[in-house]
Amino acid sequence: MSWMTALPFPPRRTAALSACVAVAAGPLYAQTAVQTAPTAALPAPGQPASPASHANEQDLPVTLRAEEFTGRPDRVLNMVRDVEITRGSTGITADTACYRRVEDEVTADGHITMWRFGDRYKGDALQLNLETGKGWVLHPEYRLAMNNAQGKAQRIDFLGEDQAVVSDGTYSTCEGPDPDWYLKSSRLRLDQGRDVGTAGKTIIYFKDVPIIGTPALSFSLSGARRSGWLPPTIGFGSKGSAELMVPYYFNIAPNRDLTLFPRYIFARGLQLGATGRYLGETDAGRYGGETHVEYLAGDRLAHRDRWWVDTLHNQALAPGWSFGWNAHAASDNEYPSDFSRTVAASAERQLLRELRTDYNGQYWSLTARVQSYQILQDPGAILNPALTVATPYNRLPQVNFHAGRYDVQGGFDWSVDAEAVRFSHPDEKQVQGNRANVVGQVSYPWVHPGWFITPKVMLHATQYDLTQNVNNDDKISRVLPTLSLDSGLIFERKSSLFGQGGTQTLEPRLFYVRTPYKNQDDIPNFDTGVAGFNYAQLFTENRFVGADKVSDANQLTAAIVSRFIEADGAERLRLAVGSRYYFSDPRVRLNSSEQSNQKRSDALLAASGRISESWTFDSGVQYDAQARNLYSSNVGVQWQPAPMKVLNVEYRFQRDTFGIANGFRNADVSGQWPLTQRWYGVSRVSYSVRDRKLLESLIGLEYKADCWVFRMGAQRFVTAAQTTATPIFFQLELNGLSRLGFGNPLEAFNKSIPGYTRLNTNVGRP
Repeated sequence: MSWMTALPFPPRRTAALSACVAVAAGPLYAQTAVQTAPTAALPAPGQPASPASHANEQDLPVTLRAEEFTGRPDRVLNMVRDVEITRGSTGITADTACYRRVEDEVTADGHITMWRFGDRYKGDALQLNLETGKGWVLHPEYRLAMNNAQGKAQRIDFLGEDQAVVSDGTYSTCEGPDPDWYLKSSRLRLDQGRDVGTAGKTIIYFKDVPIIGTPALSFSLSGARRSGWLPPTIGFGSKGSAELMVPYYFNIAPNRDLTLFPRYIFARGLQLGATGRYLGETDAGRYGGETHVEYLAGDRLAHRDRWWVDTLHNQALAPGWSFGWNAHAASDNEYPSDFSRTVAASAERQLLRELRTDYNGQYWSLTARVQSYQILQDPGAILNPALTVATPYNRLPQVNFHAGRYDVQGGFDWSVDAEAVRFSHPDEKQVQGNRANVVGQVSYPWVHPGWFITPKVMLHATQYDLTQNVNNDDKISRVLPTLSLDSGLIFERKSSLFGQGGTQTLEPRLFYVRTPYKNQDDIPNFDTGVAGFNYAQLFTENRFVGADKVSDANQLTAAIVSRFIEADGAERLRLAVGSRYYFSDPRVRLNSSEQSNQKRSDALLAASGRISESWTFDSGVQYDAQARNLYSSNVGVQWQPAPMKVLNVEYRFQRDTFGIANGFRNADVSGQWPLTQRWYGVSRVSYSVRDRKLLESLIGLEYKADCWVFRMGAQRFVTAAQTTATPIFFQLELNGLSRLGFGNPLEAFNKSIPGYTRLNTNVGRP
């Protein structure tokens, strides 16, 4: 074989075979997630991708190889048999070829093979102008290294460096000559300069069966977000009504987008919705927010207009100064029951509306806000008053101030928290008024290796100016001091656990609190409740949360913790036990139903850790020392030996309190597990042992192929006291293209099964 290396040609633009590459490089979505800047990037549905970046080859020589050369090297070279033309990482082989030096153009015939940056093409004939990037390939087959895409076409026309047209072509990310799925388009125009792909008549085939078609299709070539129609979603609402949603995405800017989703609910009518998102940064700092709106005119079942609004915004106004809002509203009480699609949404019945501003200094901060609620009553409250949702007090307004420093004047820590708030209530018969509260504290920690002692002095000062305080004074003041002493020891030793070396600690701790008693029966309860009993609460001075009650205290908390810490610092195991002992019975009560004559609090026992690389557990027990029986307990175990293999078992128990049937005894089992090489099962069952009824359930199946995943299943959950939802979902995900079907099984699986792993984790968004 003879060979020839042409001299470097005059400078010109890089030869543009990239238009051909782009035929299969662009995922067929309306948009995908691309991060443009740390403070101005919005996630969006689709498959992440970035355009290829290649070295400039304009100064590289062209190498020609063939068995036979004819013509003039300075004008035209004809090549016959075993032809190979290369420049850098681009090459062409063929039976015969012709290279025109002046035009910088190649034509080739017979068993064409072309490669560029890992992408390969085969065809019958080719023409390509290396300077302008214009040309064509007949009957090409292509394969792309970037996303493993492949396809066939009648013809590919290169209109320039950045543009190409594929005629009667196919596209798929499946391996093999007979892909499980592919799309076929009559005309596909790819414009890399504008990062736009537009298709004519397009049909998606699965197992050679057409499953969806569209007269037109538009998508981003590089994977950047782009305006366009998203795949339609078919599903069922909370009450089983079939619905069809066809969303449209507007890529307004790299840091702003808008999604419109007309949803037709067959039993109710047409619902219009929109979600707008934005991120950005000014000279003052960052800002961002999101607003979601739903509106259904003339609900055919409820015979009224229905709507829902969520809006959230946060913005920096200046260094250290910010403001924002968080507001929710609904048209009626039944909206969560009728339209919710998740357990969390169905339980949202106290809708917060808040506007706030914050200012932070070096050692202090100031917050001002106004806050109110819309209450959505449970429909079952009409028959069962116990289901009535309480209406919280509105704060119109509330101002909080905090200041504090550590290690001053030889080691002192101090802080001051002040609050001024106006409480109002929709029920004018309720007590309303103003509250001013100041809590100051000073402590002096002695911290040394192996032990610590921290004495602390606190002062609570509160003033009320009330209205509608029947049979009590409108002006009430309260001043109470508190003394506490926290102390502990820390012992360490070298040890091993399950054959793993590390350090075991033993950490006993004593915490004493003394607060004198003051009668507070005349003080109304605006926002105060009994703190949840947990290990952290054992070491707080006040057993109430909120400023309306300050508990008298003469008590000692004793606890001990043991931890096993591995050599890399990871905590492998934690064991804790603690209890509070009362030297005198606390006399301040939130209500008359609270337990009295207490000598000691409930005892807490907790154990959690990682038994092995695949086994973890978490458990806790609350023992009622007064009644000498168990008050509550929970134990949970997770086994996750590998991705896509997880089993969770949890048991929770709580006894009824104060004669109220507010206890429970629930068992929860969930998991994801392979049934065969490609089939996976997912399920969850939450069962009330005491009531002998199913609280929540989920069952699903997944099939993982090389280039697609199929999911199906059903879920049942409570939307209100008297109603349940049973959504059913099917979904076919074509890797690198889209998700088709109805319902959202991925959302249900992720939220219901701790440790769930998506089968195709390397494709698209989670």
